[in-house]
Amino acid sequence: MWGDPLEYGRLSWPEVARAVKEERVPIVPIGTLEDHGRHLPIDTDVTLVEAICRGAAERLKAETVLLPPVVHGYSPHHMDYPGTVTIAWDTFCRYCTDVALSVVRHGFKRVLLVNGHGSNQNLVEMAARLTMVEEPGSLVAASFYLAGPRSAQVIQEVRDSDRGGMAHACELETSLYLHLHPEAVDMDQAVDERGYPATEHAWMDWSDGPLKVMPWWSSFSESGVQGDATKATAEKGRALFDTAVDEIASFVTELRTMPLPTRKDRH
Repeated sequence: MWGDPLEYGRLSWPEVARAVKEERVPIVPIGTLEDHGRHLPIDTDVTLVEAICRGAAERLKAETVLLPPVVHGYSPHHMDYPGTVTIAWDTFCRYCTDVALSVVRHGFKRVLLVNGHGSNQNLVEMAARLTMVEEPGSLVAASFYLAGPRSAQVIQEVRDSDRGGMAHACELETSLYLHLHPEAVDMDQAVDERGYPATEHAWMDWSDGPLKVMPWWSSFSESGVQGDATKATAEKGRALFDTAVDEIASFVTELRTMPLPTRKDRH
């Protein structure tokens, strides 16, 4: 019996073959376990990205199959905080590549990798590229949630903090967690901490500055927070969640319209 949404891990192998024939798009949520202040669980990145991907899969029930999340990511700069689990950058990148290659080699032609942890992003993008190099007839895309123009507009509409208030365990992530699992958030422990050494071109927010600098997290954050978690609300979280689901669903729809590439050796 088909799930709602269709969950990859719950399928038998003949059902996977059927999903391939239906030209469904596998959605792969990717996160990490790391500190998110004293008020949020260490599973924040995994919980948020999995819920958003699930929402998109529910929106496109006949067009998608939802994979279990990749739980462990690249977080060495957070290792001064108990609970963080980090995977070496090359191991993590190869792992994500192998996940994508596996589903492509079963016959899925289009795959969406959705990342929910900042330091994973370049590695997830590389995994998508490497998969297409190894399987030239595939379309494997990488994305972050709340990254598009409409998302930027909604973020500006709901935020009460200025730049720097939405970076990590912040107004944005805390609001999303309050919307999804309010019982797991301890707002009495929420703080406004912004210790990142910002300059003209290097700053940390949901959209970072053009100059990328990432020191050890403990060098600028006592609590683990970067931003203003005190301004988070479940109402903001619902608006952000709905926007993120819309965005990921639109990525799937767009990916389905793109022609599959045909490699041509010009030698």
